[in-house]
Amino acid sequence: MTSADAQLHPLLVLLVEDSDADILLTTEAFEDAKIAVEVVVAKDGRVALDILAEAERGERRQPELILLDLNLPKIDGLEILEHVKSHPDQRAIPVIVITSSRSPADRCTAYEKHANSFIGKPLDPERFLTIMRGIEDYWVTVVRLPSHG
Repeated sequence: MTSADAQLHPLLVLLVEDSDADILLTTEAFEDAKIAVEVVVAKDGRVALDILAEAERGERRQPELILLDLNLPKIDGLEILEHVKSHPDQRAIPVIVITSSRSPADRCTAYEKHANSFIGKPLDPERFLTIMRGIEDYWVTVVRLPSHG
């Protein structure tokens, strides 16, 4: 995507999350983003892989950032992470794992599979919203993503 394209298209975030409450808090955090952000939600791993396959085939835009829960119906987040990081057209997409898992094994495995960050979900909704705004601030405002402007 060229700089001109980035000005025409909002940053595309793929949110892979099955919790309605977490989806709401995440989308709320991105509403105040300093640049335009479009959030596409996949509520299970199968839908996420379908979205990524459509992007590979050019049937939809490629996500520029992926927020990934690990504990998902149908296909777990680690399998999705492995898929993204093994495909040449997608491996540069930052993947932020945001999970309720407190397992050191999950954390190590996520980083071994090339997650860009691993964040434990807090139980407090206000703290969750604060974390999501921090993600938005850093990954959307500060970092220059490879495919966006």
